[in-house]
Amino acid sequence: MSVEQIPETLSRTQIQTRPESWADVLVVGAGPTGMACAIEAHKAGFKPLIIDKGCVVNSIYHYPNNMVFFTTPELLEIGDVPFTTSLVKPTRLEALEYYRRVAEHFHLHIRQYEWVKTIAGEDGDFRVTTTDRHNAIHDYRARKIVLATGYYDLANKLDIPGEDLDKVSHYYREAHPYSDMDVVVIGGKNSAAEAALDLWRHGARVTLVHRGAQMHDHVKYWVRPDIENRIKAAEITAHFNSTVQEIGADYVVVQTPSGPLHLKNDFVLALTGYHPDYDFLRSVGIELSSEQMRPVCDPENLESNVPGIYVAGVIVAGSRTNEIFIENGRFHGKLIAAHLSEKLGRGNPNFPLDAT
Repeated sequence: MSVEQIPETLSRTQIQTRPESWADVLVVGAGPTGMACAIEAHKAGFKPLIIDKGCVVNSIYHYPNNMVFFTTPELLEIGDVPFTTSLVKPTRLEALEYYRRVAEHFHLHIRQYEWVKTIAGEDGDFRVTTTDRHNAIHDYRARKIVLATGYYDLANKLDIPGEDLDKVSHYYREAHPYSDMDVVVIGGKNSAAEAALDLWRHGARVTLVHRGAQMHDHVKYWVRPDIENRIKAAEITAHFNSTVQEIGADYVVVQTPSGPLHLKNDFVLALTGYHPDYDFLRSVGIELSSEQMRPVCDPENLESNVPGIYVAGVIVAGSRTNEIFIENGRFHGKLIAAHLSEKLGRGNPNFPLDAT
């Protein structure tokens, strides 16, 4: 989520208006949690609008192509729509199809590829400004705001020399481009383990670097023995209790317990996790806890310290992104919708907001 200011070169006459530029509830984020919030608001009789800077379930779209979810499909369901799959665990492609189908089923009003730049106004009459891919500006008004922006867009940076080189990526899609290449994978959780295995199986020479003493305890139970066996057999080289100190055009420097190593390298995959957009949360006035960066909110209804603005999904956990997933974040919509009904009564389709 960007917090850049609206370009001064654009005048208000360039701002686009639309017939449906107001909503009872404006949801920022079209992931599973944001969609669940909109669905529950719709069921409660309110008019929801979803805005996302990417596509529907943008984070899932950017997962590795062949990813299989850890959980079973019924735990990913939203809106009481059944999620049927061909296998016990759903794939990325099945999830994309499911959430598209849910959006169509509920006729969700989703504005894709629009970045929310500013949120102003007050409880009952918020004013939201976005920009689209063509730099056109759009204005919206809403009675309530739900922030369900997730965290996958912002990678945890290494802050080391060479991190900005083109050879470095904080995301992994597929193994083909790395065949017969020297690849360093940084990290010790699921993303790093699965990427390292996929790369090795497709002909890459893989070196895994992790600051911990071993692979993380959260690695999937069927992945952990696989990666450990590949390391034990020296098919994947691993340096634990180690960190990458520098990235060069054709090398990396790794600090190990035995001292620094200078390794030949073609690509680096820094799969070190992601974090919510704290700057955006602060820009709308939400207070964050000092240690874990959790947004201040009422745990019973998820309304933040800013009246009328709710938080939902993984951002509720702040930096502890492993506490909230689709499986539990999908229920946040029910909490918020119940509070909306308490505050506003049933939805009012004649709420008098104009489109100017």
